[in-house]
Amino acid sequence: MSATSDDASARPRRRRMEIFAFLFLTAVVMPALAVATVGSYGLVVWIYQMIAGPPGPPPPH
Repeated sequence: MSATSDDASARPRRRRMEIFAFLFLTAVVMPALAVATVGSYGLVVWIYQMIAGPPGPPPPH
């Protein structure tokens, strides 16, 4: 009998934790990953341009 009552009381808690995990992933983790991805790409381009020079045709001689 206790296994049935434990299962019944654990379902709402598990559902609440799944909702919390979903909201945490969608509101915190995914935006942070998006900002980190765009920021790291910008940093890579900036460092590349420091080494190779700005884009465009070479200056006339």
